[in-house]
Amino acid sequence: MPERVLDVSELEAPEPLLRAIETVQTLEPGEFLRFCHRMKPCHLYRFLDENGFHADTRHGNDYECEVFIWRDGDEVAAGEAQELAAELRAWSEG
Repeated sequence: MPERVLDVSELEAPEPLLRAIETVQTLEPGEFLRFCHRMKPCHLYRFLDENGFHADTRHGNDYECEVFIWRDGDEVAAGEAQELAAELRAWSEG
């Protein structure tokens, strides 16, 4: 499976954001990132939008927040990421 997992749930800001940015830039075709954190990474979404990535944010089973991230136009990664994301509860505030 083309999944890469990045658990930043024990790290303090800004390390989770920096690691996410670093990691998504190294995704190969067909790969997606499962970003696991203790909170919704609000500051990450602007970077993703401006740099050609898509994200699906979910409440995780083992983490408060899991964000599935893939490159725009990568249908293989998008399909696999969305299939796994669908197993988790959609993100809702509050």
